[in-house]
Amino acid sequence: QVQLVESGGGLVQAGGSLRLSCAASGRTFSTYTMGWFRQGPGEEREFVAGINWSGLGTYYAGSVKGRFTISRDNAKNTVYLQMNSLKPEDTAVYCCAAVSRSANYIYTQHYEYDYWGQGTQVTVSS
Repeated sequence: QVQLVESGGGLVQAGGSLRLSCAASGRTFSTYTMGWFRQGPGEEREFVAGINWSGLGTYYAGSVKGRFTISRDNAKNTVYLQMNSLKPEDTAVYCCAAVSRSANYIYTQHYEYDYWGQGTQVTVSS
C-alpha cells in the first residue's frame, strides 16, 4: 500500500510559478512510475506529466510541455511538479498518482494508476 500526500498548491497570478510536491509512504517508491493529473471545474481529469522509476524518462501533455517539469527524489520518496508561466486555464485540483506494474513505462490514463493522493488546489488569476 502506498499513501500519497500533495502540497504546494495555492493562488498565483498568471505568469507566475508554483512547485508541487507529492510525498509517498513505503519503501518501494523507487519501483513506481509516478504521474500528475489535474481536474478543473466541470472538466474531466487529465494527464499532466509522468516520470519513470529512475527519473530519466518523462512525458508531458502538450498543454504543459515546455512550462512544467516533473522530477523525483527517490531518497526522499518525493515527486515534484515545477510549474512555470502559469495560465488561468491551469487552474485545477492537481493529484499525484503511482503505479507499480512497469516502473519504466509512463502511463497516461488515470485508470492505469493504482494509488492516488487527495489533491492540492492550484488557482491562477488573470
